Amino acid sequence: ATLIRLIPRAQYTDTLRRGNRMSEFAAMRGTPYAVQREILRSPGGLPCTKPPYGELVSLSTRTGLVTWRVPLGGVGALGGPSAAQTPIGSPNLGGPIVTASGIVFIAAALDHKLRAIDVKTGKELWSGELPAGGKATPMTFSGKSGRQYVVIAAGGDNDVFGVSDALVAFALPEKP
Repeated sequence: ATLIRLIPRAQYTDTLRRGNRMSEFAAMRGTPYAVQREILRSPGGLPCTKPPYGELVSLSTRTGLVTWRVPLGGVGALGGPSAAQTPIGSPNLGGPIVTASGIVFIAAALDHKLRAIDVKTGKELWSGELPAGGKATPMTFSGKSGRQYVVIAAGGDNDVFGVSDALVAFALPEKP
């Protein structure tokens, strides 16, 4: 569960941002408002939604049924166990991309990682570190040499999601 507020631009200040560590703020250029998103948490600091706190879910386009679901990320940034200790997922902001080779790339979680997931099984094949949360859908392209790259916008806005703004590119292994 997330509380989302529109804040009049005149009230959107760095002081407001620094005083709300567990909130995400976005300036929303071109509008007279900023947006604040805050994950509703228990007195112990964990989200008020039962685990998993975030998942990646695969649906069959033929049947409409769930084919697999896996927790996505960890809640270490919220004061809970890390993903390595307990795979209970984390709140997610961002979407996946699926490549022609059957690999899903997604960041979205609080743990600052881009993940490669097998589209058939949901098994994590690889993960790479990001300087901040990847709250965007990754993109892919082929370079002049034909090598494939995956790029993600890693954008932070406070201590929870990170304080960096970067475009991060990963080169996929070359085809034999």
